[in-house]
Amino acid sequence: MILRRIQPVLLELARSFPAVTVTGPRQSGKTTLCRMAFPGKDYVSLEDPDLRRYALDDPRGFLAEYEQGAILDEIQRAPHLLSYLQGMLDQDPRPGRFVLTGSSNLALRSDVTQSLAGRTALLDLLPLDIAERRSLSPVDNLWRAVWEGGYPAIHHRGIDASRWLGAYVGTYVERDVRKLLAIGDLTAFQSFMELAAGQTSTLVNLSALGGGVGVSHNTARSWLSVLEASYLLQRLPPLHRNLRKRLVKSPKLHFLDSGLCCWLLGIRSADHLRLHPLRGALFETWVFSEITKALVHAGLRPRLYHWRDRRGREVDLVVDRGNDLLAVEAKSGATVHPSFFGNLNHLAQLLREAVPPAPEASLQQILVYGGEVAQSRSQGQVLPWTDIQSFPWSS
Repeated sequence: MILRRIQPVLLELARSFPAVTVTGPRQSGKTTLCRMAFPGKDYVSLEDPDLRRYALDDPRGFLAEYEQGAILDEIQRAPHLLSYLQGMLDQDPRPGRFVLTGSSNLALRSDVTQSLAGRTALLDLLPLDIAERRSLSPVDNLWRAVWEGGYPAIHHRGIDASRWLGAYVGTYVERDVRKLLAIGDLTAFQSFMELAAGQTSTLVNLSALGGGVGVSHNTARSWLSVLEASYLLQRLPPLHRNLRKRLVKSPKLHFLDSGLCCWLLGIRSADHLRLHPLRGALFETWVFSEITKALVHAGLRPRLYHWRDRRGREVDLVVDRGNDLLAVEAKSGATVHPSFFGNLNHLAQLLREAVPPAPEASLQQILVYGGEVAQSRSQGQVLPWTDIQSFPWSS
């Protein structure tokens, strides 16, 4: 079993709330996490057709079977249970009675916040980060780490990444898409996913995505939202600061798992990725996903942005920690060049000229690169890819 870094957060919240809801992409390890954290609780999977039918036909009777609480897995399969669960939690608000899991982001969050507002804490569980992967086996090859991604089954069971990810797209993703979009022929949608993978680490271009598969701009927007709702990708908004420059206001696109992105691009080995023209973009996406995991698995809502001006100067990622900003550049090369700090320095200058100006100490400049030696330079901190999870992104 893999000890997930979010487990202490889950246990802490269960000591304060009557229920805790864990959401995330399919096969990210939600069931395993909850059963490890609460070994004494009854476990109920609503994927089981008999149990689901019982819950649908007689929700009061179903919940009465678990008066002392339970882990209710895949709660989105019987969302009406949440309204009945509300009454149970109001009558007996003991902390930690119920643990709910679900795989549909937007729909499930809406149902939970409407029915269980103030009664449940919400947590997201994403695939394994590099530190969690190291608990199973050494991670010493950058391109293999990026190519495999972080879905637990690949690493825990030793399954070939391409085979597992191909099956994942063909089952879990397509099932969720059919449910959310109610479309019969998924060929165009899979082509859309492949086009989206080709846009990772770039500004979102809905016209190109839609035109590439022959659908409208609005349909492309809807399909992109479905991929976000399934925790497969995320749109990264531009940095909002009072900067005296014309800035690009389009969001940037990133997949949340670099391995899935590689599979959709037809990259079938780490060696193939090492020579691929999109290796730099995929490394940037991997850096984005690792930083996102560091924040999410600490129980935080990430405040992440990108910065780009009209002349094409950009900073890959800006982490807003409240008291300060972390400006992050991702470079896949193993050698640090002084030019790597150019855009970081330019953003720092713009922030000093902002109205009101940002204090000098409020911006930290960080270069994450494909080498293995940490460095402290006058222009910023150089962080090797191997140490990305050791950096205090959340404090």
